[in-house]
Amino acid sequence: MKFLLSSQNAVEYLVGHGLCTHQEQQQSQIEQKVAKNFNLLLSLPNDRKLLVKQERYNREGKTAGEFLYEWRIQEFLQRFPELNYLRSWLPEMLHFNAEHSIIVLNYLNNYRDLADFYAKEKVFPTALAQRDAVASIATSIGAILAAIHRVTLDRQDYRDFFSHNREGVAISQAPNLTRGLERIGPEVFGQVPADGLKFLALYQRYDSLRQAIAELAGAFERCCLTHNDLKLNNILLPIDWEQAVSREKSGESIVRFIDWERSTWGDPAFDLGMIIASYLQIWLGSLITSKTISMEESLRLATIPLEQLQPSIAALAGAYFERFPEILARRPDFLKRVVQFSGLALIQTIQATIQHQKTFNNTGICILQVAKTLLCRPESSIPTVFGMSASELTHRYSVLPV
Repeated sequence: MKFLLSSQNAVEYLVGHGLCTHQEQQQSQIEQKVAKNFNLLLSLPNDRKLLVKQERYNREGKTAGEFLYEWRIQEFLQRFPELNYLRSWLPEMLHFNAEHSIIVLNYLNNYRDLADFYAKEKVFPTALAQRDAVASIATSIGAILAAIHRVTLDRQDYRDFFSHNREGVAISQAPNLTRGLERIGPEVFGQVPADGLKFLALYQRYDSLRQAIAELAGAFERCCLTHNDLKLNNILLPIDWEQAVSREKSGESIVRFIDWERSTWGDPAFDLGMIIASYLQIWLGSLITSKTISMEESLRLATIPLEQLQPSIAALAGAYFERFPEILARRPDFLKRVVQFSGLALIQTIQATIQHQKTFNNTGICILQVAKTLLCRPESSIPTVFGMSASELTHRYSVLPV
């Protein structure tokens, strides 16, 4: 029987599972948080807060099962205690109910997500050499991501854990990079909004783009633990981030990666490409578009120019390579693949916008054109993305040249 979480029964559920006491229940406050899942924030005495989440059921009475993958990270750290130090970079998960797709986490109310930080503060380092607190944010992201990838690289015991479900049944992990991009057939017209069809028609004009994505899928190398949804809104930054930068020097992390619902044994270039794409979206989201303005002019008139973001992107990639230089020796085309995955992530952003907002406008067309350039001409796009050549980027951090 389905159990549907609500504001009325959530506290009783937590008490029943030993996550809070009857005394705390009497002094609790609860509010619903807008999200794709059903999320409730429970405020308890002593400034303790719990985030209670339940996946939504579809018409067939099933859930997507994404919380299982998030909880598997918790089980992974329990199985391999030598990786316990990773916990300070991850969410604090307390409870998982697989039958009813409920997960409970400590709510980190002294953090904010990085997308919100950049949107409101609009502060970026003015140069890569500017080693200030702002630059340290991107540096910390790159260093933590590299550490996770490096420590899990080619570990067969770790791979076996993520390649099987809790019952020991093998899980197919073949990537489907073209999901939602297949050729238009009669069945699509009833499933995709009008703007979605407009996007698909434009996308499918470009044989070179489809070929680039197919080639990228063929080069996909599953070799380590990957987050697989590493966007700015899935990275938490302390509210007192400037003080946190100084604490980081003593070993405390400045950021946390949350929402591991799509985590898997995957390709590290995908994670790095996706977070770089999230920075590029700050630029692309600030475009001034109109039917009377050319795409080149729209890109030039962006209220947050790409040049303003390049130092952060370069610092992020540089810290990644500094912490994980072996990846460039192992895969000489790694930086190329990162740029291509950034392009793919931009296309996935367009798809998400169409799915949730039912729109594909002039901004979407500009994003598609940028994505096409990244996917089809990755080598020539490297200076555009990072503000420097591939050799300058790798040499600066004393790693092997690509």
